[in-house]
Amino acid sequence: MLRLASYDIVFQEIPGEVTLALNISGCPNGCPGCHSPHLQEDAGEALDEAMLGELLDSYGSTVTCVCFMGGDANPHEVQKLSVFIREATERKLKTGWYSGRQSVPEELDISNFDFIKLGPYIEKSGGLKSPDTNQRFYKIESGIMVDITEIFQA
Repeated sequence: MLRLASYDIVFQEIPGEVTLALNISGCPNGCPGCHSPHLQEDAGEALDEAMLGELLDSYGSTVTCVCFMGGDANPHEVQKLSVFIREATERKLKTGWYSGRQSVPEELDISNFDFIKLGPYIEKSGGLKSPDTNQRFYKIESGIMVDITEIFQA
């Protein structure tokens, strides 16, 4: 089960999109220097299709994308909700997943997402804006991960 710690409308996490960022608690990665250590706790409301549908209804056509910020403890649930957004809603919303994992779990189908960020936070390397970052940001095109990390460094 995923737990929603908080959410916000953001403009930088997915370039060119007005994104509903869903901050998922229960992060198992424990990255030193993490900017959101509160997300390592198991807190918040259960995030399911009903709750997600209500959130999407409340924002109407304001958002163009939904991004799961975390969910590494249960990537199958992240994928399930991404499929719900992409197929079960009338809107043509894009979806993204920010993961601290090094790679996408083999069982997941990347074509269920439009964007995926991979890589743990390493303080000395910095985030996506740093030219030294270990993190990678991908756009999914026809089932292929295309690295577009440089868009954050322009």
